[in-house]
Amino acid sequence: MENTRAWLQSIRDEIEPSMTELDAELVGVAAHLHAHPETRFEEVEASRLLTERLREHGFEVKRGFAGLDTAFVGRWESSPGTDAPTIAIFCEYDALEGIGHGCGHNIIAACGLGAAIIAKTWLSQHPETPGRLVVVGSPGEEGGAGKVPMIEAGVLDGVDAAMMIHPLFCDLVDMRSLGRSALDISFDGRASHASGSPHDGINALDAATLTLTAIGLLRQQMRSDARVHGIISDGGQAPNIIPEHTALRVFVRTPGSQEDLRSLTERVSNCARGAALATGCTVRIDEETPAYLPMRQNRALGEVAWHAFETIGRTPIEPYAGMGAGSTDMGNVSLRVPSIHPVIRLGDGLNMHTREFSEAAGGPEAAGTVRDGARILGLTAIRAFADPALLTQAREEFQRTPATRS
Repeated sequence: MENTRAWLQSIRDEIEPSMTELDAELVGVAAHLHAHPETRFEEVEASRLLTERLREHGFEVKRGFAGLDTAFVGRWESSPGTDAPTIAIFCEYDALEGIGHGCGHNIIAACGLGAAIIAKTWLSQHPETPGRLVVVGSPGEEGGAGKVPMIEAGVLDGVDAAMMIHPLFCDLVDMRSLGRSALDISFDGRASHASGSPHDGINALDAATLTLTAIGLLRQQMRSDARVHGIISDGGQAPNIIPEHTALRVFVRTPGSQEDLRSLTERVSNCARGAALATGCTVRIDEETPAYLPMRQNRALGEVAWHAFETIGRTPIEPYAGMGAGSTDMGNVSLRVPSIHPVIRLGDGLNMHTREFSEAAGGPEAAGTVRDGARILGLTAIRAFADPALLTQAREEFQRTPATRS
């Protein structure tokens, strides 16, 4: 096809009136979700609102998927029965404990909703171009890895490409992420009077303390871009009782391969096993939450997204040394199908998971971020539908790129 940016500009000019009509609805959705924050797997109101809006715009929607009550899948196709390309657009909508939408998932949900409606509108106006849209409502991204059971239940079956967009402090197409495992570590000892007969006790808090100390020493032998951080979720029952039970929750992160993540997770687990041996406690290590895998950006799709940013007047930056990274279960999606996860500027100097970010996600700049984010994803999806060679290129890149990154 002709120059990508010029083509996207022509499409934007064509559908701008319908996008403008949609803006107030999307901004309202983001504001409503911000005002009603719900934590992982409790997103009842968010799921209701988003599925209701999708149905109003002609999508068939199934609420509840893969055993997750607040998950949903919306579907629409322009030419039923045809072999049409299929694009999945992901919405996240869970909030953080205590600080609400400090990761901006209210904006993510509104952008995903808008992108799907924009792409549907264009496909409806161009019946010569077949296409299927799948809108995936994935709950519990914050610590619950909600996309993983949905993947296992087949939500990506037949999907040619997947995408979502996340607010941040900059415009960036190639968003990096770290793989992450979550360990729940518990120690059991024996209670005793802390003053009268401490020698009769087995101190589970000592085991927790030794574990954190060992992890601190382990950091000297870790990759500089790996991370281990945790909390004591149960530190004992009372100061005058030798703690008989304590617990830690620890996150292990690495940008490397899945094997790198498993190796570092095992080394951290050994810190806990050693502490149990040293103190005489028993230890239990659970990994109930599925691992988050590093994001694997598809460059063919990312190039189109870059031009889409420029089309709506934003200039993405390149990743730079020292740029921090979190973890996302969109990484798990990206190892199954060609995917992109760009980020869009909400405000300068904002760090995720802070009260300042939560305030910005419901502030005046959020409206522009929602409007632009929906357009960026929508235009990228439209280009993929209109240009079969793009999806072929994305698939070939996906197939030749190793599934793990060192």
